[in-house]
This record gives sequence, structure tokens and C-alpha cells, in this order.
Amino acid sequence: MPIQQPSNQIKLTNVSIVRLKKGGKRFEIACYKNKVQEWRNGVETNLDDVLQISNVFTNVSKGEVAKSNDLQKAFGTSSVDDVVKEILKKGEVQVGEKEREHDLTALRKEIATLVAEKCVEPATQRPYPVGMIEKAMTEAGVSVKVGKNAKSQVAETLRLIQAGSTLPIQRARMRVRVIIPSTDGERLEPQIESSAERVERAEKRDDIWEIVLLIDPTQFKVVNDLLLKECKGKGRLETLTLAVTADSN
Repeated sequence: MPIQQPSNQIKLTNVSIVRLKKGGKRFEIACYKNKVQEWRNGVETNLDDVLQISNVFTNVSKGEVAKSNDLQKAFGTSSVDDVVKEILKKGEVQVGEKEREHDLTALRKEIATLVAEKCVEPATQRPYPVGMIEKAMTEAGVSVKVGKNAKSQVAETLRLIQAGSTLPIQRARMRVRVIIPSTDGERLEPQIESSAERVERAEKRDDIWEIVLLIDPTQFKVVNDLLLKECKGKGRLETLTLAVTADSN
């Protein structure tokens, strides 16, 4: 891949700049948006489809191409392909202010959507519109973290809304079914029912004891651990409804 020295500044659109500092110098490459992540995930394998310009720069926006001897000193090779691959692997994607703001807004919306899917108004057990969750997030001073995915921020966001906003909200209950041998059912019934907000149905037939419960999602592990410990592999916990609302009852 030959190095071509540009004569003036480069004007690029739809570009992602990936930067890596090495050997005391800064090196950059100009890539197509979204292609960097596809390369890192192994979806894209063709460098020509990743790079907007097949060169290594010290400053992409000014069109300043890195010198071969600088590449050799920093990377131990002057091969542009090899250097590009290392920058793609280890470099940091530079995000512009507008792009950062767009990503932040999209992430905030995604978190609010997940909270709306998992939570309800306690009195009515009905879900809230996403817009109301977003307003509550603002009221509670929720600050989303760009480096973390939306799902991992749901629990903390809910905690902050509950503590810092006027919106009454709780996690929607899960509907689960417990199936265990009758002998275990008689012994474990008090413990299982104590984990439930409501017992919807309990039935004994032949050698099986079956009970359908509404539980707080935090109790799922409690019940599951109980069955694993006490039923020696003969108990089963099934999720019937992940988020029970008044509309889904």
C-alpha cells in the first residue's frame, strides 16, 4: 500500500478517526463510520472497506501523513497495512461533539425504554410512557454513562428515579411457576410462598406440587437457589411473564 502525500487539507464526511499514541507520537487513520466496530467484531475483514484513505496520518483533518521512519520507530515496521491493523485494534475512536450528543441522547432514550418495559405505577400496575420516564430521569439528575450499555444502567437508573423524583414507580412483578415433588412441596411451601407477593394458583396432583406466583424480580434468584439446594435437581422454576402489568393480566 503506497503512501501518498496530500497537497492540502482533507475534507471528509461520514468519517470516524481512530487515534493511537505510540513512541511519543500520534497516529491516526480515517475510517468509515460503523466499520471500525465491524472490523473489531470480525464482521468486516477487508481494509479497503474500512478505510476512507489508505494512509496513516499524524493529523487526519490537516492531511499530515506519518513518515515511514516514524512508523518504523513506533511500530517496528513501515508497512502501512500492519500499522493500520494495530491502530484499528488498539486505537481510540474520536467522537465529535455533535456525534457524542447524538449517542448520549440515543442511549438515554434506550435506557428510558427499558425502564418503561420493566416498571409500573404501583397503584394501577400499569406501565408508564417512555416520555414520562425520561422526565423522571431528568428530575432525578440521572447521568448516563456512554461507556456502558443501556441494559447495565437500568437498575441504577430506577434506583435514582425512586430516590430523586416524584414519580411513583416499582419493578413490574414476574409471574413464575414452581414445579417440585409433592414431598418437597409440603416441606418448602412456607418458604416459597414467603418469597411471593401473591400466590395465583397452587395445585397438587399425583406426585407433583405446582404453584404459580407473582414475585419481585429480585426474588427469582432466592427461589431458584432454594430449589437447587433442597430439591436435588428435581425442582423446576419457570418464567411465565417477565413483566406483569394490569394490561397483561
